Amino acid sequence: MTKQPLLEVENLKKYFPIRGGSFGKKVGEVKAVDGVSFVIHKGETLGLVGESGCGKSTTGRMLLRLLEPSEGNIYFEGTDMRKLSNSEMRKMRREMQMVFQDPFASLNPRHTVGKILEEPFIVHGEKDKKARKEKVYELLETVGLNSYHAKRYPHQFSGGQRQRIGIARALAVNPKLIVADEPVSALDVSIQSQVLNLLQDLQQKYHLTYLFIAHDLGVVRHISDRVGVMYLGRLVELSESDRLYDAPKHPYTEALLSAVPIPDVEYVQNRIILTGDVPSPANPPTGCPFHTRCPKVMEKCKTNVPNFKEIEKGHYTACHLYD
Repeated sequence: MTKQPLLEVENLKKYFPIRGGSFGKKVGEVKAVDGVSFVIHKGETLGLVGESGCGKSTTGRMLLRLLEPSEGNIYFEGTDMRKLSNSEMRKMRREMQMVFQDPFASLNPRHTVGKILEEPFIVHGEKDKKARKEKVYELLETVGLNSYHAKRYPHQFSGGQRQRIGIARALAVNPKLIVADEPVSALDVSIQSQVLNLLQDLQQKYHLTYLFIAHDLGVVRHISDRVGVMYLGRLVELSESDRLYDAPKHPYTEALLSAVPIPDVEYVQNRIILTGDVPSPANPPTGCPFHTRCPKVMEKCKTNVPNFKEIEKGHYTACHLYD
């Protein structure tokens, strides 16, 4: 059975200007995302991992046009997202929602949970107040809370409960795609598993598709069908989850996976220690962005940017080792 693409991203870029001087002239730019391409199929979970500052969250926000891309194309079920007007984009956001990293910062502290969850229905034209209330109670119960929680304020909940409220808000308009931006990174380990299991249950129940952004490789393996690895604004590897974890191809992915602790006292970990710091996205290195820290660096890595290409069926990488 051929998988149907829900979202297609082509050569996506986001450059932020650096301004200086008394007149605020542009003196440079931060290349937060620098040419990312991938496809998310209906019903799957695509994990996106990498170090802090690699461009994961910026990529996720551009998909919903919370940030406008500098270049590139985004197609949702064949619709060119970048050509939509503001009013058309508002309608499109019924189909795609976001769960934010910090559940407390993303919830208005002055509103009750009921009012927070009711707002999406008001924005998208539900005029029947009683129907809105019933849907709010249904949402709360869907994510494992109770209807009486609607009268409480965000500060009266734990971190895990607040993230459930964030998930409920994303579900309110029956989206097809949810961009989850590090949804469990601020939670205790025991609560993380509960939220992850909730996300998987909801995916089965509502046929959801996820872009799951995280830096915890263990969490990503647990929930993802495929995994993409980002470094300095670029995708360096993309593959099915098990294949990537069992046989990584890119030296950066190998180093990341070598740092994941193994719960076995007799297992000897062959840790790959990367030297140097991550280069600044305001002044990225020439050639391969990873060459300044790569243990397998070659001369051409310093001058030539590797193409992101398929080296095995369904397994993509950007590395000169496979030229």
